[in-house]
Amino acid sequence: MTLTRSQFLRVAVAALAVGPHSARARTQPRPSMLTRTIPSSGIALPVIGLGTWRGFDVGADAAARAPLADVLRALLESGGRVIDSSPMYGSSEDVAGALLTELAAHDRVFVATKVWTEGLQAGITQMQDSMRKLQHTPIELMQIHNLVDWRTQLATLRDWKREGRIGHLGITHYRDDAHEQLEAVIRAEPLDSVQLNYSIDNRAAEGRLLPLAADRGVAVLVNLPFGGGGLLTRLQGRPLPDWAGEIGCRSWAQILLKYVIAHPAVTCVIPGTSRASHMRENAEAGTGVLPDADMRRRMLAALA
Repeated sequence: MTLTRSQFLRVAVAALAVGPHSARARTQPRPSMLTRTIPSSGIALPVIGLGTWRGFDVGADAAARAPLADVLRALLESGGRVIDSSPMYGSSEDVAGALLTELAAHDRVFVATKVWTEGLQAGITQMQDSMRKLQHTPIELMQIHNLVDWRTQLATLRDWKREGRIGHLGITHYRDDAHEQLEAVIRAEPLDSVQLNYSIDNRAAEGRLLPLAADRGVAVLVNLPFGGGGLLTRLQGRPLPDWAGEIGCRSWAQILLKYVIAHPAVTCVIPGTSRASHMRENAEAGTGVLPDADMRRRMLAALA
């Protein structure tokens, strides 16, 4: 069933009603991560996940893989479970799959990967390879990476979803100049999710794509929440604004993530990292209060 935008926003607001634990709940080790629901399936996802681009492309090097196992532990211990990968990301699928098996964590994660090739059989072969590398079936979300040959691949994804090989299907891109095409596909085809670029310094998706996703009942995964990395680098060393504590932020990374999560159409943000400390820091942004409209204006002013 497709939700109207108003219905989706009501669901999203209700999901966010769970704030930080009260003083009576101090036996809990940490606040629970907020969740948002995939409209098409009703599955609730924690709002902070993990992207594997670059960070997990370490091949068979055991020494390089060890810290990545700690990243996955930090994700799970923090209440997250979404892991996003792609055959485009080198050995990332292999590495993530092996580590999930090592940690016996396959039943605790929501795996999203992608098909990134042209042609019917090439797409089928690549997705079969992804399942083998990730050691994970069914795949919870299969996405068409950067809309490559999307009509051909979407037909296969629909068949695979009916057969239970995948749970959800979607499309992705990471550039503003692809937003118009993303919009056209969302309008033309029933989809479970769209993955797109959105950050406090690149709010192009706010104009049409995010409202459209809400109208059509399409879940939204956000890539590049730090503006591609350049913004976060520029902010390092700058004192935090006085209001940061009002929304439970102790770092600029958390401020940038809170801005993105606060949009009610956003389902999950997938920042990439290869450091467990950064994973925990990112995950904290998915807990507690989120900025309201007034706070979001203050956040924008602080970065002006």
